[in-house]
Amino acid sequence: MPETKNQTEDKKDGAFTENVKSFLYALIIALLIRTLLFQPFSIPSGSMLPTLLIGDYLFVSKTAYGYSRHSIPFSLPLFGGRILEGEVERGDVAVFKLPRDGRTDYIKRVIGLPGERIQIRDGLLHINGVPVQRRDLLTRPEGTPEGAKAYLETLPNGVSYVTLDMGNKPIVDHTGVYVVPEGHYFVMGDNRDNSQDSRFLRAVGYIPYENFVGKAKVKFYSFDDQTRFWQVWRYPVAIRWHRLFGGIE
Repeated sequence: MPETKNQTEDKKDGAFTENVKSFLYALIIALLIRTLLFQPFSIPSGSMLPTLLIGDYLFVSKTAYGYSRHSIPFSLPLFGGRILEGEVERGDVAVFKLPRDGRTDYIKRVIGLPGERIQIRDGLLHINGVPVQRRDLLTRPEGTPEGAKAYLETLPNGVSYVTLDMGNKPIVDHTGVYVVPEGHYFVMGDNRDNSQDSRFLRAVGYIPYENFVGKAKVKFYSFDDQTRFWQVWRYPVAIRWHRLFGGIE
């Protein structure tokens, strides 16, 4: 028996309703993953060269430090402090909300812990008056600008990574002593002479524990920043295949 017009319309309405439900379920699941587990970020600047290149895309672990209001989209002030707290460790590459506005995402390396004294003398990092270990690298890591020197820096807890130095720059290479307040952290970019970080107290300053969003864990995609989105013919060579799914140290 052929369907009536009303039956056909009912089927269409039912299919539309199911599609809307499926879309909403997928959206809710995506929001839960983004809020509770992993959040994607892209790198727009060279402040973390050579560890992170412009055009790198990362996943940031939201479970590493627990959850604050900044774990929620738009940093809605639903609660204060952190729940399921995790430890922010020296050497972590971390995403945080800029203290001065509570909205802008920054990514830097954690250098100083609460209560510590941080100073840069002649371009060399000192923690509590002790210079960190640093040695010259003979090879230039990927992403090193022309004229930059590369160093392997090792923090007191054994975390090693590469930093870049563009030469003597008094503002960033010779500083006073920074005393990190309780409940706060001191962060720096690996591209030491081209990073706005905790050395600039008015611009960035010390990072409150609550402002940390998560720890950078893995690069899932990387794209040559010289290629424009409309240059589709360059896509196969613009993707940095060797950086895909690489860990972040």
